[in-house]
Amino acid sequence: MLNENNKNLYEISPLTMAVIPEDNETGAINTIILEESGQYSVPSSPTRLIDLACRYFGSSLQGRLDGTKDVSRITHKAPIAIDPSSGMFFFPTTSPKNRKCSWINHSHVDHIKPIGSKKTKIVFNNEQNIVVDISYGSMMNQLQRTAQFRFSLEHRMNQIRQDMEKDMPQHSSTVKY
Repeated sequence: MLNENNKNLYEISPLTMAVIPEDNETGAINTIILEESGQYSVPSSPTRLIDLACRYFGSSLQGRLDGTKDVSRITHKAPIAIDPSSGMFFFPTTSPKNRKCSWINHSHVDHIKPIGSKKTKIVFNNEQNIVVDISYGSMMNQLQRTAQFRFSLEHRMNQIRQDMEKDMPQHSSTVKY
């Protein structure tokens, strides 16, 4: 979703399906944002936009990566929770330091298909699709690791909620005078 105050800024939202790099005419990296309702081009790198989204929700990309490592011990091409409460779990297709790194929103992936030995088609829930430069096996691994990370983080959050509810005093509906 483009920020109305500044058309060059893009806010990643639960509707964002993918954040994909593209070279512009000068050789600099722009980003194609694929959303359920359309796509946008933004003059920034995908990883920079992911970092800004993390900061909007109170952390940074490095903070989210550190959190992933603490929760799941994943360190290489780690998935992140930009905002777990709204299902914003993204994973990179390569190292985030690689200028060709795309970020995919796990919540929108319906299925994947191999395209040769080094490319994979990602089919989203709304039937849109993209082809990325990552082998089918690597993409499957990224999907599975993101699912495991989501499960572990959501389990941890549910456990905290249950512990809080257990420790809360019980209120009686009877008023005593």
